[in-house]
Amino acid sequence: MSDGISTLAPALEALLFASSEPIPIAELARVLDISTAEINELLTVLDQEYQQPNRGFMLDNAGVGIRLVSKPAYASIISELLRPVRAAGLSQAAVETLAIVAYKQPITRAEIEAVRGVRAESALNSLLERDLVMEVGRKDAPGRPILYSTTNRFLVEFGINSLAELPPLEEVGQASLDFSNKPDKT
Repeated sequence: MSDGISTLAPALEALLFASSEPIPIAELARVLDISTAEINELLTVLDQEYQQPNRGFMLDNAGVGIRLVSKPAYASIISELLRPVRAAGLSQAAVETLAIVAYKQPITRAEIEAVRGVRAESALNSLLERDLVMEVGRKDAPGRPILYSTTNRFLVEFGINSLAELPPLEEVGQASLDFSNKPDKT
């Protein structure tokens, strides 16, 4: 690696440290005014450095970009620190709704409710607030209902690079997305 590039490693590290979201490689290249190949070279150097046992964090390719994350070995002490402020998990209704959106997107609220057999407004609002689903347009149908899809945050939170990594619906079982017999008022 040339000296000019190696002096950019601390700048790259600072960008990764400052961002709470994964940063696309193209965006890193743009900000540092270098090529994506040079960014990849820098990331390789940083990755090797972070693999050392005396480092508590590592690089993570989150599919939508690169981010710094803590090493899995430190998960228990980090969870201890964050326990008092940990956000509540998703409700069963939200999990069901998210699964339907992930597999059938883009999808309307009425279509989600037809699969679940119960109202989905509250669960959908919870997923929107958590940035796990987003509005992606309107369906060309009477009333022009809003269409929903999963977000990049969904990919990051579930540790997948793309929707293609979801298990095939046949493996999950079509019946798994039929929630009409489950009692739930949400």
